[in-house]
Amino acid sequence: MSPANLTPPLSERLTLLAYDPGVSPKGGGLPGLEVLRTVVNSINLFGIVAVVGALAVSLGVWAWGHHSGGHQAEANGKKGAVVSAAAALGLGAANGIVAFFSALGSQVH
Repeated sequence: MSPANLTPPLSERLTLLAYDPGVSPKGGGLPGLEVLRTVVNSINLFGIVAVVGALAVSLGVWAWGHHSGGHQAEANGKKGAVVSAAAALGLGAANGIVAFFSALGSQVH
């Protein structure tokens, strides 16, 4: 690279992009990691409790709509029940989903 031209050639820029910095997740590197895990676990528990409430309300609306002939309420109850079930699935599987994609991402070279 000449002093007049401060931009490195394309081959050098591509070599810099391909450089492996050697960074990988490791526990215990920062203070407060256990506190953060406790907070996230508490948020997950709060979400699961909220989903149980939402599912109970949705099932009640579904039943009320069905027995009262309110087709809109019945449809909304069904949607709420499906969304609550999907939210429960996502909350329960969150750790596994993140672990799966983290492991998959670590295989990329």
